[in-house]
Amino acid sequence: MSHHPYRTFRTTVARITPLSPHFTRITLCGDELAHFGTDGLDQRIKLIIPFADGAVTDVGQFDEAQSMTEWYRRWRALPDAQRNPIRTYTIRSPRPREREIDVDFVLHGTDGPASAWATSAQIGDPLCVVGPDARSSEQGGGIEWRPGAARSLLIAGDETATPAICSIVESLEADAVGDVCIEVPTEADALELRAPAGVRVRWLARGGAAHGVRLSAAVHEWGRQRAADRHPSAAPVAFDDPSADEVLWEVPDAVDGGEYAWLAGEAGTITALRRHLVRDLGIDRRSVAFMGYWREGRAEAS
Repeated sequence: MSHHPYRTFRTTVARITPLSPHFTRITLCGDELAHFGTDGLDQRIKLIIPFADGAVTDVGQFDEAQSMTEWYRRWRALPDAQRNPIRTYTIRSPRPREREIDVDFVLHGTDGPASAWATSAQIGDPLCVVGPDARSSEQGGGIEWRPGAARSLLIAGDETATPAICSIVESLEADAVGDVCIEVPTEADALELRAPAGVRVRWLARGGAAHGVRLSAAVHEWGRQRAADRHPSAAPVAFDDPSADEVLWEVPDAVDGGEYAWLAGEAGTITALRRHLVRDLGIDRRSVAFMGYWREGRAEAS
């Protein structure tokens, strides 16, 4: 039989590993994960969060003959009381041979459904994961890290992008050169991360600062150093920001040049950083991937 690019995997919690005050790693296991099709990087997945009693409304997501588009339409039509929250995450580590995946959660209280679930999760709890099916002949998508031949890299994001950033950094070639800037809530949230010798990793503790301030300062510092080291001042580039109602997400298909920037996190911060790189520093927008993972003051649209 043919297989759709994405399928819903039934998993259960195998291990819970606290990483820091605001990060915890939940290892999910299940026989179906033998067909989980990704090498990691910033692979996006969907988590179907169970209700308090562990229930998940069946809208056809477990029927492999149905595409995600088909069952997702039925899910959207459900009344609120029957519609399980769906949230987007990235894989930290896939191990299909062991039938396991690691998902790192940012713990920020119990107001959000995913953080609430992760905070109270116990070994054996069920969780449905929507991800790529290795048996499909179609490309599943969901990976935005596309540096091409570029070896001069800028990677920047907040705690929501940290799992993806860590996976990307650990995949870099030994001769990669660049800077990684990661804003996290506290100094204790800096995680162990293996990086090539030419890649500088900076963990930016937010402390009492507003969200995005530390990250923005670090990227602006990177821009000043870039200009001093290798690049003459560029004339400002005409550049229109997306409107507040647009999806703040743009990923180049091919990198033209030796530089590549990958930005992810809170939409307002990431949009401003992308504007600075393209408009102020004159970096080709085709070399800048930016992804608004979330917007301050708004819940994720499932």
